[in-house]
Amino acid sequence: MQERAKETRRSLLEAAAQLFAEHGYAATSVNNISARSGRTSGAVYFHYAGKEGIAVAVVRDRFADWSRLAARYADEAVPPVERLVALSYDIAHALSEEPVTRAGARLWAERATINAPLPDPFALWTAAATRLLAQARLAGQLNAHVRPAHTARALVRAFFGLCALTEALESTAVVIDRLTDWWQLTLPSLQPQHQPQPQPVREDPSTAQ
Repeated sequence: MQERAKETRRSLLEAAAQLFAEHGYAATSVNNISARSGRTSGAVYFHYAGKEGIAVAVVRDRFADWSRLAARYADEAVPPVERLVALSYDIAHALSEEPVTRAGARLWAERATINAPLPDPFALWTAAATRLLAQARLAGQLNAHVRPAHTARALVRAFFGLCALTEALESTAVVIDRLTDWWQLTLPSLQPQHQPQPQPVREDPSTAQ
């Protein structure tokens, strides 16, 4: 794709994400997206085949594709449970601060109003968590009763619920603090008592290597 076309697609996606995050899917029109992006309505239809297409692209771009975080949880120099905790903070930060990620989460919640199938983000999250928990078990860093696949599924759902409810009942400003509370309750049930517990800390993912 030519550089100019890539720039147009990106500007449309970011403008749509901002509007979806602010107003939701139903209240956002193609005209709104073109006005926010400074592009024509025709550009939306040309590059994304309409509002449904750009909504799918927003969900896929950040909310359902965490390949950019793969290096973070693949670093075998860091104990697997610590990697799992760090990954959760990266995702929570994105859900709180990044417009495209926030839009993806809102669109997923509103998926019944969108006439297009949206990518499922939870399968990838659950697979990553299962892999890390399985590695922790092999390293003797997991309680014997903890089953990686079942536990990963529960953790992912609890994590997403925590982020969504905290934003709804309080604000995104305290999501990281509530995540720290949650990990302090959860980690002792995952790891043997003799195992040093990772210390959840507020971290800026932009500085992580």
